[in-house]
This record gives sequence, C-alpha cells and structure tokens, in this order.
Amino acid sequence: MADAEPMLVPAPGGEKRACPALEVQKDENNGGGHSHKPAQDEAEETEPVEEEDGEGVGLGSGEAFAEMMKHGLTELDVGILKFVSEHKGFSGILKERYSDFVVHEVNKEGKTVWLDDPLASVAEQPGSEQLQLFKNKEGNVSIEVNTLTFSKPHELKRTLVHKAVKTRTWDWETKTEEREGKKFIVAYHAAGQKALAAPRKHSWPKSRGAFCHFVLYKENKDTMEAINVLSKFLRMRPNVFSYMGTKDKRAITVQEIAVLKVTAERLSHLNKCLNNFKLGNFCYKKHPLKLGELQGNHFTVVIRNITGTDDQVQQAMTSLRETGFINYYGMQRFGTTAVPTHQVGKAILQDNWNEVIDLILKPRPGAEKGYMVKCREEWAQSQDPEAALKKLPVKRCVEGQLLRGLSMYGKKNIITAFAMIPRNNRLMYIHSYQSFMWNTMVSRRIEAFGLKAVEGDLVLRGGTAFVLSAAEAETHSIQDVVMPLPGFDVIYPTHHVGKGYREKLSADNLDIDNMRHRVRDYSLAGAYRRILIKPSDVNWSVTLTITSVSSNITISVIAN
Repeated sequence: MADAEPMLVPAPGGEKRACPALEVQKDENNGGGHSHKPAQDEAEETEPVEEEDGEGVGLGSGEAFAEMMKHGLTELDVGILKFVSEHKGFSGILKERYSDFVVHEVNKEGKTVWLDDPLASVAEQPGSEQLQLFKNKEGNVSIEVNTLTFSKPHELKRTLVHKAVKTRTWDWETKTEEREGKKFIVAYHAAGQKALAAPRKHSWPKSRGAFCHFVLYKENKDTMEAINVLSKFLRMRPNVFSYMGTKDKRAITVQEIAVLKVTAERLSHLNKCLNNFKLGNFCYKKHPLKLGELQGNHFTVVIRNITGTDDQVQQAMTSLRETGFINYYGMQRFGTTAVPTHQVGKAILQDNWNEVIDLILKPRPGAEKGYMVKCREEWAQSQDPEAALKKLPVKRCVEGQLLRGLSMYGKKNIITAFAMIPRNNRLMYIHSYQSFMWNTMVSRRIEAFGLKAVEGDLVLRGGTAFVLSAAEAETHSIQDVVMPLPGFDVIYPTHHVGKGYREKLSADNLDIDNMRHRVRDYSLAGAYRRILIKPSDVNWSVTLTITSVSSNITISVIAN
C-alpha cells in the first residue's frame, strides 16, 4: 500500500502544521457509564454485501487523506488546548505511514495482548490450531476406507468401525464422506459439530463458555470497521461482538475481541479471506468484554522528519517519561470528516432527530468515495431514502444503515430507523460528546489551577469520587485528580471550573440535572477520568535516514 500524506495537526495558534511538541495520547475508552453488552439472544444473520469500491474521487490514497484532513478537525476544535510543560519541544510528522503507529492492548490483568504469529495464517499452523480445535470439541478424525468396497463383508467392516467409535467414546459420532474420489469415515464430537453446522440453532455445549474470545490484529482500519467486516463474513449482526476499547484506524493494532456463540473454527476460517486482518488465540469464556475494562495500551510510535536540536528532543522525551501527558481524548474519537461525531451526539441528547439525520446524511466538504458523494447529493435533493440508498454499493456503512432504516420505518419514526445502526456505533456519538466536554473542561481546569491538586478537585477512593478539602489537596498530586464525564451518576468539582459544566451544558440546551434520555440507551450515567497520565516503560531512539537526510524518533510507552 502506498504511503499516505502526513497527518497535519494544529499548532497552538490554530493553524495547521506538522506535529508540534510531542504529544502521545492514551486511547482509553470512557464507556460513559455504558458497557457494550452483546445480545444474549440468538445471533441474527443478515444478508452479505458485496464490497465494491465504486467510483472514486480521482485522488490517490495519499492525496485523498490530505484532502480529507483539510476539512477535518483540529485539536482546538475538540478542546485540546494545553501542553503539559513549557519547553520548546520539537516538530515532526506523525503517522506518515499507518505502520508508524503500533498499539497493543494491555488487558485488565496487566498483560500486553499479542497475536502469536500475525504473519502466519491458521493453515500454516496446523499443529497448534488442531490442538485448539480438539480442546474446543470442534476437531475430527478421518479414517480412509477406500479399500473397503461395497460388498457385504466390507460393508460389515465399515459398520464395525462406526460401532467401535461410538462404543468407546460416548460423546462422539461418525459419518461417511467422499473426498476427491476417496471414502472416509469421519469421527467428530457431537456437540461441537452441531454448533458448527447449525450455529443459528445454538446447539451449544453447556460446559463451553458462550463467548469466543480472540485476538484481532488489524492494519489501517478502525475497530468498528473491522467488526462490520467480520459480521458480514459471518452473516451476523455487529452487536454480537464486544471489545474493551476502540483502536485507531491509521495504525497497526492488536486487541482482544469477544463474540457470542461463534466457534473458533468458524473464526479461524476468516483468515483465508480477509486482508489486513488476522485472528488467533481463541478461547471460550462465560462473559463478554466491556468498554474501558482494559488497563491501558502499549504504543510504539515513529515520528518522521523531526526538527529540533538534540537537547530539545531529550527535554521533550524526559518530560514525557517523568511528568507524563494530559489525558485528552484523541482526535480519532471525533471523526475525520467535516461533521464531527460529537455534534451528532449533542443532537441525540437534545432529542433533535431531524438534526441527527441531517448531520449524518447531508453533503460535506472533503474527499469521499464517489458513490458516497452521489448518495448525499441524492438525499439533499429528494429526501428519498430508497433513492439515496440505491447510490450505495456498500450498505453496511452508517449512512447505508440509516437510509435502510428510514426506508423501512419512514421519516416519522426516526428513532426506530436510527436504531438500524449497530448499538456501539450509536453510542459512539454520545460518548464523543462526553469526550468533547471532558477535553474542554480539563483545558479550563489546567488554565485555572495548573498541574497541582487544589481544593474542590475530585479524587477516587475505591471507585467513589470525593471532593478534596484544602488540607487534603496538600497531600495529593495532579496524578490523583479526576474530572467527570457528564452524566446522572457523577459529582462535579466544587470550584468554579466544576460549576462551568452546568454553564457549558446549558449553552447546548442540556440540563445537567436531567441526563436521562427517553431512549434508555442514550441516558448518560457519566464516568471519571484522570487528568494526567504518567506512562511506564518509556524509551526512545533517534535514527538518521540517509536517503532523505532527516531524523526519525521511535518511541515506546505503556499508558495505563
């Protein structure tokens, strides 16, 4: 894949330039009081969709990315206003290649998640995979019986083989199969085979956990996009999947995924037909995954074409290691187009459903696939969901799912139509609004009080938030301080910044005292998030690239 153009991010003044002083963001999920809970009922299948590129916009991948970013957001737009220190820093190009940003999840046990061999397919690992399938009761044993003809004596011999298997193994069954002109007696575990052959009937062994957990390795796709692809190939709805955190698109990422009542064998077969994905490390558990229950992420980041003296680089990296970074929600939380996801979230919370539809479907500046441009134009001109839907060859995108809902339920039932979008995608919008509020209020908090604990701040004790007194503030550091994401189940700082939450929400026509929505899914419980993160295991190296006569820095950190 050709390298894309560099991502531009805003300087403190608001203009776009190459990456300013180093800022490593923690990709932690707030959950906003919500956890992704997959449906416990039967996984409903949907029709597979042909993946087509459609008509492009006449730009190469790098040009398209740069064009999109011209109309995208800057840090200032999402409340990212402050730096953790005042040193000069250095600049460089972040994510010039998606392989410059590598993320490994750190699970709730504190273990970094790895795929055993991301470059090898399951077919190339027959020993370990067959052992896993045997443990999962999905394997089988084939006995070639081609020498046994259909004469009476040989028929009796085959019958004896069938009987021998069934009498010696109470939970195994047999059948005769023909493969490439040869006959085999196949012995298989009854429960495992039934679950594989008829997944919708859920002949699921009672002793087996209902959720298959696996490690997903992906390149240059975000988590929700990856889930949509997996659900398409499995002919299931995306809401049967759960995960602990959403990972960046423009990156190589490794994370744990759980899926309801899908066998490891079915999942492993996907390795043969998926590009930029690998699945492995299968096991069964009794529970799904929940957003935010990870401990953190391990990042390996390359910043290219850095400018600045050796002293400036060392000063910035030492600050990262010893002070940490402001725990802002990163840009991936807010989308990459001219319509930010937090604006959609605000409209949902306001119960302004016509605005929700308009924001998602209206034409927007920036590079998009040709068919998406035509779809938006059709909607703007005709307001006909069926006509707009016909412009989309790929209907599993958010726009396609919404148009499908509008064509099924009509424009007078927008809430029902909107529910055609997978639940996690819908919650992403309101979580994005919470993240925007958190970023904005944290910038105000640091502007007002700097990087020290003060009276009126919040800290967590055993998961419960408490307000610091003046005396208590003297015994706490900024690393102890949390700020709330707005919701009905949180308290707010008692200093003037905390009171600014009410003012900010009121300006958005939202009531801080009534964060429950008439649609339960969109009620915000709230959550707490630390202001400052001090990463562990920070190390870096600077290399000189002779071909371009420039320096690159490679950074490895764990953000907990």
